[in-house]
Amino acid sequence: MRGSFTAKDGTSLAFRDEGEGKVLLALAGLTRDGRDFDYMARHLTGVRLIRLDSRGRGASGRADPETYTVAQEAADALALMDHLTIPRAAVIGSSRGGLLAMAMVAMAKPRVAGICFNDVGPVLQQDGLRRIGTYMGVKPDVTTLEEAADRIPVANPGFVGVPQLRWEEETIRHYLQEADGLGLTYDPALRIGFDRAMAAPLPDAWALFDLCEGIPLALTRAANSDVLTRETADQMQIRRPDLIRAEIPDRGHIPFLDEPEALAAITAWLALCETG
Repeated sequence: MRGSFTAKDGTSLAFRDEGEGKVLLALAGLTRDGRDFDYMARHLTGVRLIRLDSRGRGASGRADPETYTVAQEAADALALMDHLTIPRAAVIGSSRGGLLAMAMVAMAKPRVAGICFNDVGPVLQQDGLRRIGTYMGVKPDVTTLEEAADRIPVANPGFVGVPQLRWEEETIRHYLQEADGLGLTYDPALRIGFDRAMAAPLPDAWALFDLCEGIPLALTRAANSDVLTRETADQMQIRRPDLIRAEIPDRGHIPFLDEPEALAAITAWLALCETG
């Protein structure tokens, strides 16, 4: 089922709600939307998968750029749960989506049954974020999806042995074919908050991570990630020895989540999550 609801500030928020079983809320990265979880969804059974397009992304409405914040987007995710009358859900968050999940714990911990972090943690690397910033909010200088598919591997370093068909699938998740060229699947104004954040020293989120005590955690880390270091992942494991962890070979930021290592970790983590 595809649906939408209206946030308190009037922004229309789109979502997909599919399957039956344990409730899994999927939150995508900074410029991405719920389609990022298509690859994972093909392999899930016994799961009710709910995917939110955060404000300004995908099929959701564009909003005041001042509302493109982790706190507001986490509140939107909780509002979606309210809209669907879901008291408690496991949350899988890719990149920024993992930060939203931790913020949800800070706001309403009893509603979060567990978190699976996809290539994200309490400390993020500036070099990787700067790379993302080089193309964020910028329309590509090619005019067709076919041309973009040839270039997209360069914009996503660290990926090895990915078939061209997968890059073609990724292209339609990044760009829209328009009459005068390619458009973006998100509000370019997301750049405003990104630039503001990058202008100051990046804070860490260890305090938020530590608030997750008592709920099941998992981490799928790209072996070639330039956003989440192995050292940060090791520290996450030290703080949470029960962390279910998978290193995904031949992947950069972010894994597709249909890799065998990722699926094994997600399956094991979900088995521990008590949703409602």
